[in-house]
Amino acid sequence: MTSKAIPARMKGLNRAEICDQNFIEFVKEWDGPVRSAPAATDPVLPGSALDARSFVELLESQLISRHLDLMARVLRVQNKVFYTIGSSGHEGNAMVARLARHTDPAFLHYRSGGFMAERFRKLPGMDPVMDSALSFAASAEDPASGGRHKVWGSKPLWVLPQTSTIASHLPKALGTAVAIEQARRIGHALPIPEDSIAICSFGDASSNHATAQTAFNAAAWTAYQKLPAPVLFVCEDNGIGISVKTPDGWIGRNFRDRADLDYFHADGLDLAGGYGQVQAAVEHCRRTRRPTFLHLRTTRIMGHAGTDFEIEWRPLEELCAVEATDPLLRSAAIALESGLLTKDALLGLYEATRARCFAAAEDADRRPRITTLEQVMAPLAPYTPDAVAAEAARTAPHDRRVAAFGSEDKLPEKLPPRHLAIQINNALHDLFCKYPETLLFGEDVAQKGGVYTVTKGLQKAFKGSRVFNTLLDETMILGLAQGYANMGMLPLPEIQYLAYFHNACDQIRGEAASLQFFSNDQYRNPMVVRIAGLGYQRGFGGHFHNDNSITALRDIPGLVVGCPSRGDDAAMMLRTLAALAKVDGRVTVFLEPIALYMTKDLHEAGDGQWLFPYPPQDEAMPLGEGRVYGEDADDLVIFTYGNGVPMSLRAARTIECRHGWKVRVVDLRWLVPLNEGFIAAQAKTAKRILVVDEGRHAAGVGEGVITAIAEAGHHARPFQRVVGADTYTPLAGAAFLVLPGDEDIVAAADRLA
Repeated sequence: MTSKAIPARMKGLNRAEICDQNFIEFVKEWDGPVRSAPAATDPVLPGSALDARSFVELLESQLISRHLDLMARVLRVQNKVFYTIGSSGHEGNAMVARLARHTDPAFLHYRSGGFMAERFRKLPGMDPVMDSALSFAASAEDPASGGRHKVWGSKPLWVLPQTSTIASHLPKALGTAVAIEQARRIGHALPIPEDSIAICSFGDASSNHATAQTAFNAAAWTAYQKLPAPVLFVCEDNGIGISVKTPDGWIGRNFRDRADLDYFHADGLDLAGGYGQVQAAVEHCRRTRRPTFLHLRTTRIMGHAGTDFEIEWRPLEELCAVEATDPLLRSAAIALESGLLTKDALLGLYEATRARCFAAAEDADRRPRITTLEQVMAPLAPYTPDAVAAEAARTAPHDRRVAAFGSEDKLPEKLPPRHLAIQINNALHDLFCKYPETLLFGEDVAQKGGVYTVTKGLQKAFKGSRVFNTLLDETMILGLAQGYANMGMLPLPEIQYLAYFHNACDQIRGEAASLQFFSNDQYRNPMVVRIAGLGYQRGFGGHFHNDNSITALRDIPGLVVGCPSRGDDAAMMLRTLAALAKVDGRVTVFLEPIALYMTKDLHEAGDGQWLFPYPPQDEAMPLGEGRVYGEDADDLVIFTYGNGVPMSLRAARTIECRHGWKVRVVDLRWLVPLNEGFIAAQAKTAKRILVVDEGRHAAGVGEGVITAIAEAGHHARPFQRVVGADTYTPLAGAAFLVLPGDEDIVAAADRLA
């Protein structure tokens, strides 16, 4: 169909109606040649790699995708469905689904209706229309997300739901591909076949995103070192991102000649013509285990979404020309020319698919929807305290521990009290002994043992297949972590400094921590992210190495953040964080105060009061449990964490001498979620309250503490807050002008007096 075939009367119609009528008129007016119908296993057209049976099934998947789009446009205005970003023009991605397996993990672009309809064929008894309709309708019975979002997802089909596919899913897709191969190296049993590949689709505009570029770079970096990374990047190139056009030829020019990223091009608008190249790309990726880039030509009709009235900003002639490239028109021509379907049969199939999609949508509209906050949040942060406690207390095999630590006499519980860094190191050794599927990775963590030698000796004890360095890219470190978690391993990624986490925050906020929520807890990303942070380093500073910006962590729904101030607490906290990951699939962060790594003394040099013995293997710290120093003291209660704990204990001695008060110091230990009940209970008996927060004034942990106290009705007590300034941390001694110190705590107590 050409642009001239669009009647002027259609200018006032919405483009969905026009595309619908285009197909019907195209079939009715077909007058091309008709061949003798091929046998099921013969090429659908001469020279095509696509057989007749496969073509008919792909056509059916294309029609399902199209009519789900059309249904959504009609029923959205009736508030029966709630999502109108469609797949029209991208239905050729059904070829990728047909040629891949349902056990190939898929991370999909939101225009993947054709892919999903085709993948549903892989398992008997599954219904792509009803399942999709339930998702469009935000039904609580939606098998993908439980009604929380319109996502393409399926647990049995290994489609991990993505809610925003503006490139943020590419790192974890690559991570999953790497994990498939890593499993063999560590002897881990995969939940999928060993020759699986990871599939990741995205748009041409998204390919320019920094997060996409980091995935392409890391894929090539991996392949350059001859490390297998069987990921199939599928760039669905429709030439436009919302309203911004991609320059003609840009994707091919940008990716065709990249070393270690193997390029294939296929026409996604023509099933007969494009099938062979899609097949070649899939088979190449599976056989070579190399990163593969499939440049799939698509188009976009009916606009970006139902609210996108392209006629208001795009010339009509251009719209008509785009609509003339509708892949369903080409599929209709193949069906008619091949003799597989008559006009009546094709139109009958078209209308039957329409009726099926509308009937499913009407049915879905009658199904229950989420009606309570409890239902909304149910999969966000699952927590089974008894099971977590039992898992945290479960000990590692004794023989593994002896081998890891070197001898019976070197077991950490038999050694003298040690400082924080050594006890974290000991606890990591124990986790590796307890969980053979544990991996630790990041920048400089292997031979060097990290900037502060916290991971020293781990690679020697557990080999490079479990402890290894990555490229300098925090986004990819967290993408790898998600990939390993997807494949059933327990990743312990290290972010070298808290400041570097901000570069890659969305890999936790938008991806890892959201997966349980948007998959209705069918998929999980269990991990323990180690981050060195906070302030007070002497002789090595600046804002990148003294970062007290904790708010980015506190704002992530479902995340758990623990922050120890002493070595025994660190070991017990790590056991619980690992148990939370293993039992409840939680994404957790272990925030390590750098300035306390080597701290041995509390009050005077040489007193050794900040050295602690390694806790017995079966002792762990329950989530939310704080530590209280001076339980019976109530004249002044100080709430703090991290570096604030030893500072507050030192200040308490001065305050007690100066004012004759008994001072209680409360170490929160758990920063996300804050244990509001514990905080309220500690505040209840306090005569005065002081909150010591090394975070920033405008956005620190202290705000949450004060809110918990106020909401519990204890706000009438005199209180003060000692907190960091709202500024970046400068270099050298000036850093201590920004951060609160012992004397600031004493001064605040003086004001309370």
